[in-house]
Amino acid sequence: MGNINKSANKIIISPSILSADFTNLERDIKTVESAGADWLHIDVMDGHFVPNITIGVPVVKSIKKITNLPLDVHLMIENPEKYIEPFAKAGADILTVHYEVTGENTKNILNEIKKYNMLAGLSIKPKTKPEEIKDFIKYADLILVMTVEPGFGGQDFIRECADKLPYIKELQNDTQYLQVDGGINAATSEICKKMGANSLVAGNYIFKSLDIDSAINRLR
Repeated sequence: MGNINKSANKIIISPSILSADFTNLERDIKTVESAGADWLHIDVMDGHFVPNITIGVPVVKSIKKITNLPLDVHLMIENPEKYIEPFAKAGADILTVHYEVTGENTKNILNEIKKYNMLAGLSIKPKTKPEEIKDFIKYADLILVMTVEPGFGGQDFIRECADKLPYIKELQNDTQYLQVDGGINAATSEICKKMGANSLVAGNYIFKSLDIDSAINRLR
């Protein structure tokens, strides 16, 4: 596992490489690392669970070689249990799966992720109610609340999704992360932090900024 502080008291900034320049990916990763990013968020999409296809195991393995940042890997895919070991071997430090595909097998999948010395994350889409994952929150190191429909970067923040955060936070302990992803910027991050989020994923706001250091500081 990478340099992950299991105390979730500080605000964790996890830039999403979905918004990076893929022709200069190493440069962009080094830039956010030197600017003070805590983790690196990597979206893995299969074109089935979400209507987009991104990167997979080989790219994660390559990224691991060029950064010391913990790799925060978000699996937006069907049958994620098949890929736990490959992503662990590729260097993922955090592996997040979606409740919408894990369903009643969620506990087993989260525990399987932990067997590979990764933090286990559980994500929900905008239309999924937080009450649906009540029984699984205690098994997850991280809960990711999507504040846009997953699949593409650059979407507008769905304000109603932030209303899920206090319910989840109440059921977590002080070593668990409550992460938000989607339309996160200086204004929306304040909304989410006030409602309990302690990990922020941001793509366009960071990578498209003229001053990445300042963008990260504003989020924190």
